[in-house]
Amino acid sequence: MKLSDKSWSPYVAGVLIGLLQIPAFLLINTALGTSSSYVTVSGTLASIVDPGIAQIDYVAKHLSGAKNWWQVATVIGIAIGAFISSRLSGTSRGAVSPVWSKALGTSSLAVRMLLAFVSGFLLLLGARVADGCTSGHGISGMAQLAISSFITVACMFAGGMIVALFLRKF
Repeated sequence: MKLSDKSWSPYVAGVLIGLLQIPAFLLINTALGTSSSYVTVSGTLASIVDPGIAQIDYVAKHLSGAKNWWQVATVIGIAIGAFISSRLSGTSRGAVSPVWSKALGTSSLAVRMLLAFVSGFLLLLGARVADGCTSGHGISGMAQLAISSFITVACMFAGGMIVALFLRKF
């Protein structure tokens, strides 16, 4: 396996991500996750306009401490890593998948960007309501043997299978 490979073995990548739990717990006493980074960044930006927002308990607990900024750094690192990986492997965005073109009824970049934004917002909203994102529940929660995470992951897979069966009709 090389950095320039188009894709890595999911087993190797999974083990590497799992091993990242160790320094996260030892150094900053937290598990891997990213959904709280939204609250940290948006709370910081909102407090510039309205300093009083930093006094709200929910926002205040996300504005300080290594745990919160670790998640922001993780999100930034994921974006940078994905960019570097795409350049090293020579992959590009390529053409629009025929499945999505048919499902959306268009291959318009504007429609895809709007759909990506709305979908991302809904995903983030769900992650905050569930007190963690899918990755957080799947990787960190299951590593801690949290029953709620096992239930969440089972439901995610069930939902994914239902959607996959639905999309097969297209």
